[in-house]
Amino acid sequence: MATTSRIQVFDTTLRDGEQAPGFSMTAAEKLRLAQQLDRLGVDIIEAGFPISSDGDFEAVRTIAAAVRRPIIAGLARAIPADIDRAWAALSQAARPRIHVFLATSDIHLEHKLRISRADCLAQVATAVAHARGYCDDVEFSAEDATRSDLDFLCQIAEAAVNAGATTINLPDTVGYALPTDIERMFTTVGKRIGDRAVLSAHCHNDLGLAVANSLAAVQAGARQVECTINGIGERAGNASLEEIVMALEVRADALPHRTGIQTQALVPTSNTLSSIVGVAVPPNKAIVGANAFAHEAGIHQDGMLKHETTYEIMRPESVGAPGTRLVLGKHSGMRGLDARCRALGHRLRQPQLERLYVRVTALADRTKTVEDEQLNTIIREELAAPLAVGAGSGTSAGSSRH
Repeated sequence: MATTSRIQVFDTTLRDGEQAPGFSMTAAEKLRLAQQLDRLGVDIIEAGFPISSDGDFEAVRTIAAAVRRPIIAGLARAIPADIDRAWAALSQAARPRIHVFLATSDIHLEHKLRISRADCLAQVATAVAHARGYCDDVEFSAEDATRSDLDFLCQIAEAAVNAGATTINLPDTVGYALPTDIERMFTTVGKRIGDRAVLSAHCHNDLGLAVANSLAAVQAGARQVECTINGIGERAGNASLEEIVMALEVRADALPHRTGIQTQALVPTSNTLSSIVGVAVPPNKAIVGANAFAHEAGIHQDGMLKHETTYEIMRPESVGAPGTRLVLGKHSGMRGLDARCRALGHRLRQPQLERLYVRVTALADRTKTVEDEQLNTIIREELAAPLAVGAGSGTSAGSSRH
């Protein structure tokens, strides 16, 4: 049996997540969300990019002073001015981390940085050593790692570790990699640096693979995952924190790892972010979406009424959701309708239920869903109507809809 490992959850909602258009936050809003992330139980909060603006500097400094349990990280390019500014913002933190990054792919070296591989190696070593002069916890990120030459990436990781880096992050910056690419990269770099530093995954979602790639990294030896609430971030976003955490929870049989996340706080944290930035998650969003624990199809409702595990692999309460919802719509069946009626305090005889079913599905064809107020009105009308002769011969085929 595989040994259970502790996975550090590095939340970058306040830094990478905030970089998404329309998701910027004030310093006060950042502090509010940081306090909620603390309650959620994340291990590291990346509070911002201090040199990017005076506002971001103040937000990082405020969070560093006020939020004491988790590690507070500040991002810095691999240049002295950035690192100095990051430390100025983090110096009052109980557990500070300077997060230094430099691109390592030939695409970035040639077209963006216009430096050689040798220059890149020297800059990494110098920057990490500079950061290590301020604090013992230094993370180095090889930007665009998944499109970097693998042997050169190993050299970069060794140079960073030798200079004092305690965490090596191998990001899929542009969401290019497949899980097999991630597994190969983490396995190779892991063999090169051994246990001298923690390996971290930071995956973007351009191909919809950020969570899958993060889990592949964990299986290949990463012990830190970098992610955001609701998966927000540049372009198509980052790996979703709630999806990674619940994948590890639900599939502990295949992924024998644990986090320190208080899973009952996942939906409240998602809601806090949405209220701050004014952007709701899609209804079909895994774990925290409004439909994540909603069932309309008749076959699904019938199964749920018999046993929840027929169509739910986790309980809504385990993530802080209010509970399972049986939604009345045109696909609903007789059992689901009867259960909704009973929940509203009505126990209908079969002929009444069958007539009600015909009316409810006809209404749902027009309105998509039938709310409790509408259902109560129809029930009152049906209860007031005399039973028709032969009413019991109506169809009950709706109970088999799916």
